[in-house]
Amino acid sequence: MERIIMHVDMDAFFASVEQLDHEEYRGKPLIVGGIGGRGVVSTCSYEARKFGVHSAMPTAKAMKLCPQGIFIQGNYPRYAEVSQQIFDIFDHYSPLIEPLSIDEAFLDLTGMERLMDSPRQYALKLKQEIKEKTGIVASVGIAPNKFLAKIASDLDKPDGLVIVNKDRVQEFLDPLPVRRIWGVGAKTAAILDRMRVKTIADLRKMSYEELHKTFGDKTAQHLFLLAQGIDERPVAPRGRAKSIGNETTFSEDLQSAEAALEVLLYLSVKVGWRLRQAGFKAKTVQLKLRQSDFSTFTRQKQLFEPSNFDNDIYTVIKELFENLNITRGIRLLGVSTTGFEEMESLSLFHDEKKDRLYQAIDDINSKFGNLGVTRGALLKK
Repeated sequence: MERIIMHVDMDAFFASVEQLDHEEYRGKPLIVGGIGGRGVVSTCSYEARKFGVHSAMPTAKAMKLCPQGIFIQGNYPRYAEVSQQIFDIFDHYSPLIEPLSIDEAFLDLTGMERLMDSPRQYALKLKQEIKEKTGIVASVGIAPNKFLAKIASDLDKPDGLVIVNKDRVQEFLDPLPVRRIWGVGAKTAAILDRMRVKTIADLRKMSYEELHKTFGDKTAQHLFLLAQGIDERPVAPRGRAKSIGNETTFSEDLQSAEAALEVLLYLSVKVGWRLRQAGFKAKTVQLKLRQSDFSTFTRQKQLFEPSNFDNDIYTVIKELFENLNITRGIRLLGVSTTGFEEMESLSLFHDEKKDRLYQAIDDINSKFGNLGVTRGALLKK
């Protein structure tokens, strides 16, 4: 049976929610994210993208490119609320849904032909329902596998719908730059460029032996198969999370401890909020740091007591970062937590006052959209 995989991706999701909620932002360059001009852009409206602003760009650079932009911190509880509405809609369109992030997912439509006039009409119906119920615009890609569907959803944004037929896979892939392939970042792209491989068609002409000689077995196999449009991975619904975290890659390396700590603070607050929303407390906190030469460091530490409090997470992350003694050339930072306990599992050391405090903070953030009421206090520690 031929697989039918749909990838649905919300267009400029955070910015779209803000423009939906705030009439004064509509039609204007809106940039979400960044802390005091030293953080990074979470996302931005299409009006801002015309000035060259994009996700993961340092906010300071975004301000130079688009000084007339509207810069806001973001309302992450509100984004989660809209995301839940969207995923509730997905449930009516497929029994197999694989979330990729808060605003995108794969849906497996294989064997559902009797339930739809055509995949195109089914996708149009889904897009229309999302728009009517949430006000958000989605782009959709439909293809025989996940790799192709994800590329397709990105090709005609915003409000796109691209379908890749099984007999036209190479026609679809060949003109695209190799950077479109999952896992081809700046380093791999630079190597391929030196080999005069610029498009997927160029890559497809290379033998597996040539790729293996340059990249080794795992990467060679990955590139060789995807260049031919082969991807056998199933749509895999996710069970209980084994870890909760956030990370960000910078388009320009961070060059100071102060800038890095600002980002780590922001990530710690996001992770703490996600833990509380999931009803978990974490036993272990992990820092991830990658330098401009792609050297990657991970350090972790167990908490004295499982926690989902922002300050507990940030205190450990700050210690781990300072112990690394790396303050320049930072390409990526991440904060993650593992070893979950249910929030109801209390101990002798449980702090009910902190629970009430953070509940109040979450209520305020949900109402006013700051997701960071605790930051000022944390910075003083």
